[in-house]
Amino acid sequence: MFRKSYARWMYKWETRLTTRDENRVVRPLEWGLEWIEPFLSAHHLGTAELRQAATGNDAAAEDAFARINQILIGKSAEFFGYEKPTDFRLEDRFPQLFPTNVRPETLAQDAELKQRAENGQIERAQFLRFTSPERTPYPENDLVNARWFPAPVHKDSGRPKQAIVVLPQWNADAFSHNALCHLFNRMGISALRLSKPYHDIRRPSELERSDYAVSANIGRTLSACRQAVVDIRCCIDWLEDQGYEHFGVLGTSLGSCYAFLASAHDKRIRVNAFNHASTAFGDVVWAGQSTRHIRAALEQAGLTQERLRNLWAAISPVHFYDKFAGEAAGGPQKKVLVVYADYDLTFPREYSVQVVDAFQRHGVNFETRVLPCGHYTTGETPYKYMDGWFLGSFVYRAYKQLREEKAFQSAQDAARDEEEVLSQ
Repeated sequence: MFRKSYARWMYKWETRLTTRDENRVVRPLEWGLEWIEPFLSAHHLGTAELRQAATGNDAAAEDAFARINQILIGKSAEFFGYEKPTDFRLEDRFPQLFPTNVRPETLAQDAELKQRAENGQIERAQFLRFTSPERTPYPENDLVNARWFPAPVHKDSGRPKQAIVVLPQWNADAFSHNALCHLFNRMGISALRLSKPYHDIRRPSELERSDYAVSANIGRTLSACRQAVVDIRCCIDWLEDQGYEHFGVLGTSLGSCYAFLASAHDKRIRVNAFNHASTAFGDVVWAGQSTRHIRAALEQAGLTQERLRNLWAAISPVHFYDKFAGEAAGGPQKKVLVVYADYDLTFPREYSVQVVDAFQRHGVNFETRVLPCGHYTTGETPYKYMDGWFLGSFVYRAYKQLREEKAFQSAQDAARDEEEVLSQ
């Protein structure tokens, strides 16, 4: 009886939180071949007839995009590959909120923050900037932004430098997850809090929300995911250049999908915290409460959940479990945390459970934590503290294990060197 009452209360609370923003826009279905045509042409993928079909009538375009997704899955190393940027730089500026809703309290918070910056009442922050290898028609989006939270220099000079890339949820403002980054600093772990494509300072001026990251434009959504993944990997490149040895990712919601795909294609990423996880990109968009405006456009065009799943197969974790598990084959194993919520109306619980089952089948070294709340309520008291504890304690233990692994390997190498000297 209590469980049913609690579930009803939680679902009502979750629904209230997902419906309070009134600036969601229903944009019509667009196929958007132009967003991925440069990649297809550069890698000589697909025939001219296939690309022509993708610009034809809806039936032909749908079939062409389903086939293109299968090509991209087969060429995922190239699709999520890139040329390392040459313009990495640190920028000092006052942090800004960049809100995605127009609620009075949020706008007041934004105005107050700007006023405090003008009065010199807040400290400037450092941001890593570089040009994304994936280009779009929006220059502001292509200039990657990641707030830099360097950990203090440790007193042990032999301690390996460790860092994590943090990706908040879809439509997050620029302050979301900063508290986690400060927490990681206290653990001796540096953090880059990455602004995902079309988010905060990267958001085109025509938008109030980060709509172009996930939308009814099929090709643009594929491009946004590709851009996010290569941006994560570029952040790892920069950290590596700074002398860091151990790397991880923490992604929430949409950030979790991006983080998984980056890790599946980059063996350097050893620590993985997936805060709300799902299997197929299309399933979440179709079934999730916070993407109902996108589903409305897709339904108007006559699409179904199964057909949408095929159109975004190339950015769905379900197709890369083998690669994710295989990255550790014959080498260091990834350390993984999956957090999901029992009353999630945005990443429905059944899809998160499918992730857990898949990780078990593929022999992934992972832990699971379950929150007694929903997706949006994860950010509310007391659940945000529970989630923070799950994420923080996992990250602390995972990086400690990496340090112990290095110490053990160094001891083995020293012993081997000594044996060789003695045998001469």
